[in-house]
Amino acid sequence: MFAREDRLVRWHLLIAFIALAVGGLFGPLQALNRMGISLYPVLGISYYQGLTLHGVLVALVWTTFFICGFLIFVTVRSLNRSLVSLGAAWIAFWVMLVGVVAAGYAILTNQASVLYTFYPPLRAHASFYIGLTLVVVGTWILSAGLFVTYRRWRGQNPGKATPLMAFGVLVTFILWDLATLGVAAEMLFQLIPWSLGWLGGIDALLARTLFWYFGHPLVYFWLLPVYVSWYTMLPKQAGGRLFSDPMARLAFLLLLVFSVPVGLHHQFADPGIGHGWKALHTILTFSVAFPSLLTAFNVIASLEIGGRARGGAGLFGWVVRLPWGEPSFAAQALAMLLFAFGGVGGFINASYNLNLIVHNTAWVPGHLHLTVGSAVTLTFAGVAYWLVPLLTGRQLWHRGLALAQVYLWFFGMALFSFGMHWAGVLGQPRRTDMATAVYRLAEWSVPDLFTGVGGTILLLSLILLVVNVAMTAFFAARGAVVEMPKAEPAGGAEAAPWIFERWSVWLAVTAVLIVIGYGPVLFELVRTTTAGSPPFRVW
Repeated sequence: MFAREDRLVRWHLLIAFIALAVGGLFGPLQALNRMGISLYPVLGISYYQGLTLHGVLVALVWTTFFICGFLIFVTVRSLNRSLVSLGAAWIAFWVMLVGVVAAGYAILTNQASVLYTFYPPLRAHASFYIGLTLVVVGTWILSAGLFVTYRRWRGQNPGKATPLMAFGVLVTFILWDLATLGVAAEMLFQLIPWSLGWLGGIDALLARTLFWYFGHPLVYFWLLPVYVSWYTMLPKQAGGRLFSDPMARLAFLLLLVFSVPVGLHHQFADPGIGHGWKALHTILTFSVAFPSLLTAFNVIASLEIGGRARGGAGLFGWVVRLPWGEPSFAAQALAMLLFAFGGVGGFINASYNLNLIVHNTAWVPGHLHLTVGSAVTLTFAGVAYWLVPLLTGRQLWHRGLALAQVYLWFFGMALFSFGMHWAGVLGQPRRTDMATAVYRLAEWSVPDLFTGVGGTILLLSLILLVVNVAMTAFFAARGAVVEMPKAEPAGGAEAAPWIFERWSVWLAVTAVLIVIGYGPVLFELVRTTTAGSPPFRVW
């Protein structure tokens, strides 16, 4: 029924896994560099070029293409209707792909070693900024098509609750469209004209503030599709049901409301922004923890239902009854466990005094890898283990290797992230070529060993993942009969409160918080902006 949409989904996943395969290979090089082992000269590139490739391809390209493909798949099946305009969705895909090629050209030719945050006054080639802008424009085109598809469904189903899967898709793209307004403004009014020589200087603080308006909500763009799987699919894979449908909807909506005006907690060390505004963003950042705690309770309760349905007894007997031998389930359950530690670390990042201790240290990428590297990437791997067979009609090539990949990723990431956090507490800087640093401290040696060993294990896991997915997609035996897992709520068809379907109310609340949290700050920065800094290239 959805063969045409499935073809589009397959293309999204192809680009996503190519980006993961290429960008992911540079991750272990970063880990080994922490141990003093530099392999970049062998490849003929610099540390910072490799770090930029890793960050852009994994944090931006891999996630964005996988999310877009996965949510197209989820939308059409949860609403049981085809996309209103498949042509527009294909245009979105090609615009995104052209953008990736343009940005990739700048990075590969060493004209954009500015890392994935691309902070000015470091200046990249114009094609880098234009390319990333095209990626965002492509997602806007796709999201518009999904919104119109939903409106058509709503028109034919008045008074009916939006399916929870589609509900999660809507929140994801509403959040994304709001968040990308910041980076779009940075690109269009600052970075692109500056890179083309139309502006002599740039206001670095304004640019950084616009980036973080987008940069922290980006985390929830990564996580919301993960929550779609955890809420609506994983309980079925565990043999149970979703504990509470309304609680899941509330968590989605609260993430939408609270997740945009939180970016200033990334700028605690930046001058030019008042302490009061940083304090407000701190409060809102802690508010985001509430829907995350709702998610933890709801999903764990759902898994308990499944474990007890499988015969688990006692206080924790249900845990061992869960299908830990199934790669798709194990990947997502272990991703949750790693993410729990990342959530705890997030409280430290959001706390002003504690943040000053770990700011710009190895702690920060250690934390980041528990989100995008664990909760997101490991969950997406688990989804791929049933989604790729469903899309191709081929059996999973090697279930045993898939299971090994999952556990290797879990243990490798645990070691890697532990080492990075430990080194960060000891003051080791991030974004630094440690193999050539003359100020290496002896006390960093043991945590760096954890980081290097963990990164090497992650490389092995990455190879197993990419090989297994590729073999499944192109060479495995045909005849797989796979269905999309769909979890029913434990209490039957629960009726969520009517207010959950009033999108205008939630959008209004979200807009008000954004205006309060960012309006005065941005107004003052724009009012006081100067000619700014000239461009620098230090590589």
